[in-house]
Amino acid sequence: MKTESSWLDRLFNLMNYTLLLLLVMATLYPLLYVLFASFSDPARLLAYKGLLWKPVGFSLEAYRSVLANPGIGVGFRNTLFIVVFGVTVNIFMTALGAYVLSRKNVMWNKVFMFLIVFTMFFGGGLIPMYLVVKGVGLLDSLWSTIIPFAIGTFNLIIMRTSFMGIPDSLEESAKIDGANHFTILFRIILPLSMPVIAVMILYYAVDKWNGWFYASVFIKSRELFPLQLVLREILISNSTDSMSIGASAGDRFQIGETIKYATIIVATFPIMCVYPFLQRYFVKGVMVGSLKG
Repeated sequence: MKTESSWLDRLFNLMNYTLLLLLVMATLYPLLYVLFASFSDPARLLAYKGLLWKPVGFSLEAYRSVLANPGIGVGFRNTLFIVVFGVTVNIFMTALGAYVLSRKNVMWNKVFMFLIVFTMFFGGGLIPMYLVVKGVGLLDSLWSTIIPFAIGTFNLIIMRTSFMGIPDSLEESAKIDGANHFTILFRIILPLSMPVIAVMILYYAVDKWNGWFYASVFIKSRELFPLQLVLREILISNSTDSMSIGASAGDRFQIGETIKYATIIVATFPIMCVYPFLQRYFVKGVMVGSLKG
């Protein structure tokens, strides 16, 4: 019986590892394809057929063209502004909301929580939101991608649940020493919740970095375009001519293909570099915010 059980365990592990390996390959290969294509020779890449497991030839021409494009630099600057100030506003406002909702003596706490959760399922729609943004004077401003999205409901619930798991005795001791709510939040609650804060920073930063839809709705000035809007314009509108000036029409088409891949790598690389530094907090923070309370 024991031999049969161990044989079934080994078979299950083999099937499990095989499935996970296939999932990793299906997820990783598109990124590797884009990376290899961005370093490939444009003419040889267009003539190449089949799977791509290494660069076809080697050329840095696409990266030179991308980095020389002023739109990429402007997009980076605008996106960094949105990420830095947006994540700061997000964490501050989410922490304030989570702290209030996690206190047991707040009047109508359950009512407020129900109304907040309600917004996850029902919203006013894009047109009312556009009219509100226009009415408060945020239209065609980078702040239009920050202020209306100051709090994410799902992230608020995770942080609230985490705050509820902190012992009440710490808050009571601080109040005896004369601490007010801001002191309790910033000197006690937040330092004890750093894994969850790190996860929230990652969630908000990725959302801000990849955000393009609302920027395309609220922002019309090209000098305010974030990086993802520039990338979208290059990929969808096929506007790579400005980055391949000086080449013939045929060469321009060839270089334009590799420019698209290089632009994707340039736009993705920074956020991929941030992720490993927050990875060690990721599982712990989500589990603490999900299971306690």
